Amino acid sequence: MKSLLVLVWSILLLGELNAQKAYSALPKYAASKLKEDAVILKKVLEANHPSLYWYSSKLHLDSAFENMMNGITDSLNEIEYRNKIAPWVALIKCGHTTTLYSKQFIKQFPKYRYPRFPLQIKFWEDSAVVLSNGYLKDSIIKRGTIVHSINNKPISIYRDSLFKQIATDGYAMNHQYQTLSSIFPDGFKQVFGVDSSYLIGYINQAGKHDTISLGNYAPVPRDTSISLPRPTQRQTTLSKRQLRLLSIRSLSIDTITHSAYIRLTSFSKGNLKSFFRRSFKKLKEENIQHLILDLRENGGGKITNSIALTKYLKESPFKIADSVVAFSRKFKHGKYIQSSWMYWLAMNLGASKAADGSIHYKRFERHYYQPKNRFAFKGKTYLVQGGYTFSAATMVVGALKGQENIQVVGEESGGGQYGNSAMHIPYITLPNTKLRVRLPLYRMVVNQNLQKGRGIEPDIKIPPSSYAIRVGFDPKMAAIQALIKDKNN
Repeated sequence: MKSLLVLVWSILLLGELNAQKAYSALPKYAASKLKEDAVILKKVLEANHPSLYWYSSKLHLDSAFENMMNGITDSLNEIEYRNKIAPWVALIKCGHTTTLYSKQFIKQFPKYRYPRFPLQIKFWEDSAVVLSNGYLKDSIIKRGTIVHSINNKPISIYRDSLFKQIATDGYAMNHQYQTLSSIFPDGFKQVFGVDSSYLIGYINQAGKHDTISLGNYAPVPRDTSISLPRPTQRQTTLSKRQLRLLSIRSLSIDTITHSAYIRLTSFSKGNLKSFFRRSFKKLKEENIQHLILDLRENGGGKITNSIALTKYLKESPFKIADSVVAFSRKFKHGKYIQSSWMYWLAMNLGASKAADGSIHYKRFERHYYQPKNRFAFKGKTYLVQGGYTFSAATMVVGALKGQENIQVVGEESGGGQYGNSAMHIPYITLPNTKLRVRLPLYRMVVNQNLQKGRGIEPDIKIPPSSYAIRVGFDPKMAAIQALIKDKNN
C-alpha cells in the first residue's frame, strides 16, 4: 500500500521561481480524446476494481459519469480535465483510488505553481483557521486567525467544492479535512484559478467580523549574486540519508518520566524492522513505562512492517483481516494498467480461487501472528492518530484498540475501520492525456463487526483549536503528558 500523500497536490516543490507560467500555457486536448480517455477509465475500473460499488451504486456512478461526459464540450488542458475526472473517481469512496496528474506534468508543476492563493488554512468541522500567510510581515492575518469567507462567499463553499476532488474511505471525512488543510493554496488555484486580489473575511482581535484584501503570493527569488556569510564555527550536519530516515522514524526517551516517543510517518521505507527491534530493546533497557506512538502523519505502506510493529505491542495472537478478496485476475484492458503482467503473476502465485470464483489471499485471512516475547512492550501505550492515519497505519490502531494498556488519542482516523481496497495498487494510465488513476486490486475487510464507512474513533478525542494553532502548542501531546504525569504521581 502507498500513502495517499502521493496526491500531486502535496508535491510542494519550489522549482524555478523566475520561470512561472500561467495554466493557459498548458497544451489542450480535443474533447473527443478526453471522452475516449474517460470511457477507457470506466471500462478498466468496471473490469478490475474489487469495490467499485461498495458505497455508490452502479446507477449512481453511471449517472454521474454521463453528467461528466456531457460537461466535456470543448478542449481542456490537463488540470481542467483532472477537475472533471477526480470528482467522479472520488464518488467510488475508496481512499486508494485517487486521480493523479501525468508524470510529465508533475515534472513541470513547479513552473505553474505561482502565483497562488496566499493563505494556508487548517480545516475541521465548521472551522477554518490560518496556518500561515505567504506575506510574513502581515500583522493582521496571522497564524490562528479564523477565516469565514473569501470574496464574500462563505469559506464552506470552497471547502465543499474541493472535498469533491479528494477520495476517502467511505464517509471518513477527517481524511478530507486533513488533506485539504495541506493543499489548500494549490487546490484553490487548480480548481478556482487566480484573482488579482482576494477579500478575506476574518474574525479580528476584538472578536468581530472584519475584511482585508490580499494579493496573490509568489516567493521572491533569492539573488544568487549575493554570497551568504559562512558560519564562523564548524557545524555538525546530518547526512541526507540520516535526514531522510529521521523524516520517517525517530525515537526519543525521557528517563525522568520513564516515557518514550516514537514518531512514525510511513510503513514504506526506513529499515523499519531493524528500527523497531533497536527501539523496543532500548525501551526495555531504560525501563520505559509509557510509550507515545505518533501515527498522525502515517498514510500507510507495507503491511509486513505494520505487522512487525504490532507484534511488539499486541498481547494476544492476531490476524490481518477477515477477508482479502479480488473478483478477477484476468486484467482486462491490461495495456492501460502499469506492469499488469507482474500483478497477474503475484495474484496467481499468492492467491487462490474459491468455489464462488473470487480470488482470496488466504494467508492474511487465516494466519494468526504471534506477539513478540523478547523486547515486547508491556507498559502504557498512547496511539496518536488523525485524518492522515491511513491504510496500514489504521490497521495497527485497529489491532491494538481495546487492549487494556492501549489508549487511542486524537481524532478519527482517515482510513476505514471496517476495511479498504488495497494490497497491490498499480496505476491506470490513460492513453491520450496520460492522466493516472490508482487501482487497488483486493478488497480487504479488516473487521466485519465494525461500522462500515467510518474511521477509527479515538478513546480520547482532542480536536484542533484556533487557540492551539495561534500559540503553537500540540493539545494532543499536552493531554498525553498530563496523563503520564498523573500516572507517575
